[in-house]
Amino acid sequence: MSWISNVVRPKIRSLLNKREVAQNLWIKCPETGEMVFHRDLENNHYVIPGSGYHMRMTTKQRLDHFFGGPDLYEQVSLPDVPIDPLKFRDERRYTDRLRDARAKTGAADAVQVVTGTVEDVPLTAAVQDFAFMGGSLGMAAGEAIIIGMLTAVDRKQPFVLFAASGGARMQEGVFSLMQLPRTTVAVETLKDAKLPYVVVLTNPTMGGVSSSYAMLGDVHIAEPGALIGFAGPRVIEQTIREKLPEGFQRSEFLLQHGMVDLVVHRHQLPATIARLCRLLGARTATANVPAAPEPAAA
Repeated sequence: MSWISNVVRPKIRSLLNKREVAQNLWIKCPETGEMVFHRDLENNHYVIPGSGYHMRMTTKQRLDHFFGGPDLYEQVSLPDVPIDPLKFRDERRYTDRLRDARAKTGAADAVQVVTGTVEDVPLTAAVQDFAFMGGSLGMAAGEAIIIGMLTAVDRKQPFVLFAASGGARMQEGVFSLMQLPRTTVAVETLKDAKLPYVVVLTNPTMGGVSSSYAMLGDVHIAEPGALIGFAGPRVIEQTIREKLPEGFQRSEFLLQHGMVDLVVHRHQLPATIARLCRLLGARTATANVPAAPEPAAA
C-alpha cells in the first residue's frame, strides 16, 4: 500500500498536473539577431536593450505604458458599423477574417479610443493595432478616429494618435476609401477648436493612413526605425527601376528630409507628448480644479 501511495499516486498526479512550459521564452531581435528573455523585453516596454530596436506593441501594452498603468485611462464607447457591406470574399470570407482578428486581439476592430491623464495633462488618445488585419482602415476604424477627435473637442483636450497601419482595408472597397476625407474633416474640427493634435508614427505606417489623418497633425513624432510612407520600398524600386537610398522611408531619413518633427525613444514618449501639449496650450488637470475659497475676515 505504501508503494502505491508513495510512488504510483505522485506519478499520476504529476502527469495530470503537468505544467505547460511557455513558448517563445526568448525573442530574437530582427535587426541584430540578439536573443532577449521575454520578461526583460516586457520590462523594457518591448525595446531590445542592446540594439534599441522597437518591437510592436499591442493596444493594451501601448496604453498601459503611455498612461502609466491599466487603471489610469478609460475606454470611449464606439458605435457599431455595418459588417461586410460588400459581402466580400477572396480566399476566405471577410466575416471569417474579422472573427479571427477579433479572437486574436480581443478588440472589435483596429482602433481603440481612451481618455486619461499623462503627467497632469488630460487628453484623448487613439491607438491603431497592427495585429488587427494589419491595422487597416475600414469603416469601424475610421469611425473610431472621428469619435476620438470629437471626444477631444467636447472635453477640450489634446488628441494623440498612435498610428500603425498597412493602409486601407480592401475588403470594404470604396467604404474604406471614404474614411480618408471623413477623418480629414474631423481633423479640421480639432484645428477649429484650437486643440493640439499630436501624431506618433510607429512601425509601420503606410498607405492611405499616411496620406490622410496620420500626416495632418500639429506635431509628428516617429519611433526610431519606423517604416513610414505610402507605397513600400520594393514597389517604388520596381516602379522607378532605381536603387533607393540607405534607410529610405525610415524615421531618421524622414527627419533629415523634414517629413517628421521628432524621432523619440519609446521610453520618452509620455514626457515628450505631455510637454508638447502644454506648449501648445493644453490645460493641466490642476488648472481645472477650482481654487479654495479664502477664509472670511475675522
